Amino acid sequence: MQVDPRGQRWAATLTTLVLIVVLVTGSWILLAAQAVVFAIATVFGLRYAPYGLVYQALIRPRLGPPAELEDAAPPRFAQGVGLAFALAGTLGYALEATWLGIGATALALAAAFLNAAFGFCLGCEVYLLLRRGRFGGRGSSPLRQH
Repeated sequence: MQVDPRGQRWAATLTTLVLIVVLVTGSWILLAAQAVVFAIATVFGLRYAPYGLVYQALIRPRLGPPAELEDAAPPRFAQGVGLAFALAGTLGYALEATWLGIGATALALAAAFLNAAFGFCLGCEVYLLLRRGRFGGRGSSPLRQH
């Protein structure tokens, strides 16, 4: 499956805003809701990701077609990484280990912000590094690098 990279930046922007609110309020419920968003994208694919559905319905029709599409595997992996951090943060806040909640949320926020502001998907880069390592690092990856 191929995805519009602009949709990934849209999702990262919304995620950035949600995670900022979580850090300001310490709301484990809001972070748990963000974890559900990550989980849907990870388990069912980016086609069913809530923020992606909003992008497809409201934003993309107002834009021209994307200049290029990207493989969905790296951003889907990145959503899984976001899920892991959101779950850790949710547990931290819910169990009153505020340091864990803040730390995990801040790390997820940093990654989301990099994608939203600069189009640099940290989780995607980790995916590509792991993929190269799995296949012996020979040659370049057939996936488009960000």
